[in-house]
Amino acid sequence: MAISRPALITLTALAPVSWGTTYAVTTQFLPPDRPLFTALVRALPAGLLLFALARVLPRGAWWWKAAVLGALNIGAFFPLLFLSAYRLPGGLAAVVGSAGPLFVAGLSVLLLGQRPSARTLVTGAVAAFGVSLVVLKAAGSLDTLGLLAAVASTASMSTGTVLTQRWGRPEGVGPLALTGWQLTAGGLLIAPLAFLVEGAPPALDGPAVGGYLYLAVANTALAYWLWFRGIGRMTATQVTFLGPLSPLTAAVVGWAALGQALTPVQLVGMGLAFGATVAGQFVTRPPRTPGPAGRNATAVPIGSSARR
Repeated sequence: MAISRPALITLTALAPVSWGTTYAVTTQFLPPDRPLFTALVRALPAGLLLFALARVLPRGAWWWKAAVLGALNIGAFFPLLFLSAYRLPGGLAAVVGSAGPLFVAGLSVLLLGQRPSARTLVTGAVAAFGVSLVVLKAAGSLDTLGLLAAVASTASMSTGTVLTQRWGRPEGVGPLALTGWQLTAGGLLIAPLAFLVEGAPPALDGPAVGGYLYLAVANTALAYWLWFRGIGRMTATQVTFLGPLSPLTAAVVGWAALGQALTPVQLVGMGLAFGATVAGQFVTRPPRTPGPAGRNATAVPIGSSARR
């Protein structure tokens, strides 16, 4: 069913808004110092849920394409993101992440043949600067490993975003199945790493179970479905410009729910970042149609024969 462009942008924006609640949920409800286990619980159950709902298997080249996208968007992105957040001071990981539109603009030249306009680059720089005013605090020494992890996580998600648009979707396959494939592949990639590094799962109380359910269902399954659905109908640059909504949401939740103060400088930064997010929706035109990835990129409904 066709929806208006403002509605599409709003629905896609719900994904980074949801991700902005991750910090509060993690710190208030989940066991401490279990980033890989948290990443696993976010990804794998959500992927299996969407896989069960879609009941569609990849076929042909889409087995390796789904694995690559799952590794970039989930399997590598989640652990690198947590590693950078634990090792970098004062929200620096969020600042590096807010440079995602600039990463996507560069990758779009290489992979999509789309040259970024000066407006795109300036808007991306303003978004990153605005986020830095919101989250960046003085103090702490710069950790090289943390900084590399932050850059790698942003590059990983940006590459996954651009490749998702380049490859499209297999004929007859919707964003629900494509999201399920990626989350399942990413979760399976994280699983051995989580048990190797962190050992057995921790004991969970009621709040922890509720927190993990929220992360798996709303924060991951629903949010990533909306995100990849948006990528299929908007340009990669437009979608990535919605990313700064995540740290902005985190700041608002911290103020409203955790009693964290917002300074005038942070409010100015929020205005700049939000303005850049809105402007980012007009820097490029959306693709005319999402379109399938091609005739040979087919999928197999579970329990039925393949169509050619």
